[in-house]
Amino acid sequence: MKKRVIAASISIMLLAPFILGGCSSQNPKGEGFAIYLTRDNIPVSQMEALSHVEIADTPVISNKDIVTYTEDKHEIKITAEAYDRVMQMEVSTSGKSFVVCVDKGPIYWGAFWTPYSSQSFDGVTIRVPSFNEQENTITLELGYPSLSFYQGEDPRSNPVIMESLEKAGKLK
Repeated sequence: MKKRVIAASISIMLLAPFILGGCSSQNPKGEGFAIYLTRDNIPVSQMEALSHVEIADTPVISNKDIVTYTEDKHEIKITAEAYDRVMQMEVSTSGKSFVVCVDKGPIYWGAFWTPYSSQSFDGVTIRVPSFNEQENTITLELGYPSLSFYQGEDPRSNPVIMESLEKAGKLK
């Protein structure tokens, strides 16, 4: 079992540039940090095996939806409208894939995840609905149901993301 987890983690790291290649063909400068769903609602279980993923036409969370991004906790305070949009999203117990992009260029992928799921996940998650007591705040977390289910490098502090958030005045 442990060997499969290690092999899967290595596969994810090696395939990530190819998996997310679909975002890079679109590059409007100035969009900044955004979280997109996949165009065809690709199941989480298939994301790492794909060589190309297209993102939805519009982000589920855009730079204009972000009030602040707390770097050390990866907490994102978003507008009330964006928070409602995310919390009302239908998320199955096997997750809903998303791609984190800067100027529509892919940085990493993850999944919206329901806290009612009995499945574990070795990736970046946003829990929907959120049980975060801070109003209008979502958190990019590693692994589900806890950090112990995550293997590999943490992509959330990618310098491209932090620079984009800093330039937009969102980084805290």
